[in-house]
Amino acid sequence: MGRTGGRGFHVTNSAALDKYRAQLHGLAAQSRLRTLEPRSGIDFASNDYLGLATSKRLADAVMKALREAGVEFRRGTSGGGNQLRQPYLRRIVGDEAWKKYPKVDHVHFFGMYIGNYPDLERERILELCELLNKVRA
Repeated sequence: MGRTGGRGFHVTNSAALDKYRAQLHGLAAQSRLRTLEPRSGIDFASNDYLGLATSKRLADAVMKALREAGVEFRRGTSGGGNQLRQPYLRRIVGDEAWKKYPKVDHVHFFGMYIGNYPDLERERILELCELLNKVRA
């Protein structure tokens, strides 16, 4: 592999990629090829199928409802956020390694964490679902 003028990588042995090209073509033929481009509608397979990262009004309404109900949540740095920003890894990869990955860094600021307790009773889960389903922005 070699560097192409700072714009990505190229592979000198094209035959080595034939298996992957065939898989990508198969996914494209089935309309299952994922991209980083935004889709229209709701993508229930994404980490943002609720739209909290793209709608400030909705995110604010969800946070208000969670606060009023006393539900623990964290906005941004969900699940640790961009691990490249975490002190344990920054000591290894350097203080500014996160700048190379802006899409991952987006999760650092716009993700939302709602506690996932293994012993949470079914009734409490349903209450949380009902609370979130009632939110309007």
